Amino acid sequence: MADSKATESPTGPMEESMVSPKMSKNEAPNAEKPIVAPPPTSSQNQPSAFMPPTAEWLSGTWHVTHSTLPMWKTKRNVDVTYKPLPAAADGKARMDDMVEYQTLTSNKVKTIHGIDTAAENHEGAWDWRGTGWLKVATSHWAILSFGDAKDGTRWAVTYFQKTLFTPAGIDIYSSKRSGLDVDTVKDIKDALQVVEDREVRYLSAVLFEVQHDEE
Repeated sequence: MADSKATESPTGPMEESMVSPKMSKNEAPNAEKPIVAPPPTSSQNQPSAFMPPTAEWLSGTWHVTHSTLPMWKTKRNVDVTYKPLPAAADGKARMDDMVEYQTLTSNKVKTIHGIDTAAENHEGAWDWRGTGWLKVATSHWAILSFGDAKDGTRWAVTYFQKTLFTPAGIDIYSSKRSGLDVDTVKDIKDALQVVEDREVRYLSAVLFEVQHDEE
């Protein structure tokens, strides 16, 4: 990435795995197929085997390799970095949330910075609020699935609720800049396409690849 950075207002908001009910939340699930939790907008219950990851597990830089959000169609090198923060006064977990990206035609790195606070009534969901002059901007997102690929690359599927500016969408994150192997991506998409939630099924069918420059 280039050295120069600029801040841009967001136009919207800013998971192979079976999860054992006895596993630690800081461990990535390991199994043959992903388990997908319903989005916060759904009335369905989370699968009993699904245990969302903690802020500690999410900590670090993730590369957005696939998305349905229109804002990423004209962007490249979209990275999200989460850092755990001290809990809120009411005890809710918090994370620093920094998005960095470039347009397809410029090397200038732009950023979207906010704070995530664990949401009420839906484990694995977060409320995002921008910082600075973006403090008026808010969004709601959640982890639908996560795990480790066979080569050890961590991955996650995030769901972003509809806002005044953007439609609902999903991203696939990879801990490796070059992305996930073809089989893992296929397993994730297949799992998303058979969930009960119609919105998630639709979104999984319109995922597109987000460009990343070679390292």
